[in-house]
Amino acid sequence: MTGYRSFVAIGDSFTEGMNDERPDGTYRGWADRLAEILADGSPDFAYANLAIRGKMLTEIMTEQLPMALETKPDLVTVCAGGNDIIVPGADVDAKAAEFEAGIAALRAEGIEVLLFTGPDTKSMSVINMLRGKVAIYNAHLRAIADRHDAKIVDLWSMDTLHDIRAWSDDRLHFTAEAHRRIALRAAEVLGVPTSADWRESWPETDGHPNWLTLRRSDLEWTRAHLLPWIRRQLRGESLGDGITPKRPSLTPLREPAGSAPLYQQVSTTPAGTTVTVSAVPANTAVPNTAVSANTSTAASTANFTPAEPADN
Repeated sequence: MTGYRSFVAIGDSFTEGMNDERPDGTYRGWADRLAEILADGSPDFAYANLAIRGKMLTEIMTEQLPMALETKPDLVTVCAGGNDIIVPGADVDAKAAEFEAGIAALRAEGIEVLLFTGPDTKSMSVINMLRGKVAIYNAHLRAIADRHDAKIVDLWSMDTLHDIRAWSDDRLHFTAEAHRRIALRAAEVLGVPTSADWRESWPETDGHPNWLTLRRSDLEWTRAHLLPWIRRQLRGESLGDGITPKRPSLTPLREPAGSAPLYQQVSTTPAGTTVTVSAVPANTAVPNTAVSANTSTAASTANFTPAEPADN
């Protein structure tokens, strides 16, 4: 037994699990992996993951935090604010104060809290321009953890995340291997033993890409990821629009066969559209677009949220 019997994860795409894909296209991520470690085979271990890609700090604190406060699990993990601080003109200090209010509320209820700093983006071309703002926010997060006796996973200092193979092509979300290592590091911070070591070195490579290859990569990244993000920002859109949490309630991680409760997977559709809603087991991984409409164009989602610094 690990000492934890319930766990709620709140946040954005980092905690939702992008881009750690299962064969069916749904996301696993470090939080699901950590839940599996904490459950340690216990059939009554309960887990909820409320995180949704693209969510801003205020949305996380007003939409997701109340459920964590209401259910009072043994553990709540919080990673939020990354989408806010990379927006030009964002007040990092103000966002840190808003973040701290949420942590204070959780700790006032006696809930154990695990925080995450932002990772170091030094190795990521273009994105490395955000290092200064991320570093300032991280300093606030460490101070918040200290003031409220919360635990913290320092992604910035994880050397294994400095390898380019830890990052997806969008340069903002982690690969499956990085999510695995982050889950192991989180378990270590919580004092839970694991059978693997997140510090394990990456396999040797044949060399590094040359300057021309890197510049071509920058151009492709701009076309495929940066420009779409700018368009969404101008339109006030988010990839989280219409997405619901993959585990919306605190339920057993492993339901007994045939007894899984049902919940509805819903999405946003144009006004006046007739929507078909499917019911699925609450702990079953389902695509985030499980809604069909009687229009010629179905609602769709993408695999990238540029408004988040990997973590996030």
